[in-house]
Amino acid sequence: MSNTYFQFKQFTIHQNRCAMKVCTDACLFGAWVAEKVQSEKYGPQSILDIGAGTGLLGLMLAQVTKGMVDAVELDEPAAEQAAENFEASPWHERLQVIRGDARTIHLGRKYDFIISNPPFFENDLKSGNTGRNLALHSEELNLKELLSIIQKHLSVDGKFALLLPYQRKNDFIKIAVEARFYLLDEVAVKQTPVHSFFRAMLLFGTDQATVVSSEISIRDGDTYTNAFTALLKDYYLKL
Repeated sequence: MSNTYFQFKQFTIHQNRCAMKVCTDACLFGAWVAEKVQSEKYGPQSILDIGAGTGLLGLMLAQVTKGMVDAVELDEPAAEQAAENFEASPWHERLQVIRGDARTIHLGRKYDFIISNPPFFENDLKSGNTGRNLALHSEELNLKELLSIIQKHLSVDGKFALLLPYQRKNDFIKIAVEARFYLLDEVAVKQTPVHSFFRAMLLFGTDQATVVSSEISIRDGDTYTNAFTALLKDYYLKL
């Protein structure tokens, strides 16, 4: 059975009402994006998380920025739990969960930075858990719809970051270019050095530039790699 909570150094994620629990690749993605937004180049004052889930990504970004974070979540139990996780954090005054469908909701503002860990397994075999299906699959939100939401809510000079299955990254890069968004930075993620890539962490903007490409392994044998530890040391209790 999954733990009902996940304790980080500066906040706690309760997750018993969320279909998707805290997972290592989402933590890695949050830490990578947090490192990006800490830089002067990005420094967002307003952040939107599309698909809040437990609220993990919003909390990781709130830890390292002074910006306001809005998080949209369709699933009511997840939205309620994310809101509770936000309220219990040291940055609750800068965090807000908005319950609704990101495709139709009117937020009334543009954001400097948008982050999303969107539905993953389009056309793959589904589980019998309806909530988990909505969280994992693309019936409720496909990548073209996600890009449309980003276009609607991103400021003129804004940036956005996505975590995608590695095999879907080229499809998304293609439709992003058609919408005049350009890949700036990409990290291919492996479980270990001997495994194949299974996730892609992608950063996009509106200006074309030379793409920074790299790769990272989460573990080497039974231990986290140095690269993973460097990114997660401000978050994981035992690092």
